[in-house]
Amino acid sequence: QVQLVESEGGLVQAGGSLRLSCAASGSIFVINTMGWYRQAPGKQRELVASISSGGTTNYADSVKGRFTISRDNAKNTVYLQMNSLKPEDTAVYYCHADLLRSDSFRLMDYWGKGTLVTVSS
Repeated sequence: QVQLVESEGGLVQAGGSLRLSCAASGSIFVINTMGWYRQAPGKQRELVASISSGGTTNYADSVKGRFTISRDNAKNTVYLQMNSLKPEDTAVYYCHADLLRSDSFRLMDYWGKGTLVTVSS
């Protein structure tokens, strides 16, 4: 089994900051890309940021300069530091990992259950 467990989101005022974390555990040989997606009410899930095993990052235009993604490969954990939050950042944030399982050596992708981030104006 493989699990992705996200930290709790929360309610924050516009202009504030919040840090999310997501730890992967279980039958993991190596994790390739880890990332964060979000889904606002009535909208499709969208990529927020991703980071490769080598540290190459990719951001949605809407969060560039405000959000920073990082990872600790030794802990199989990815972080999302969110600064200068805006009401339009309100969404359920999902962690994603693309990994090679240690039991089957199959390349598979996994999702966390999601955590709600609410930004008040």
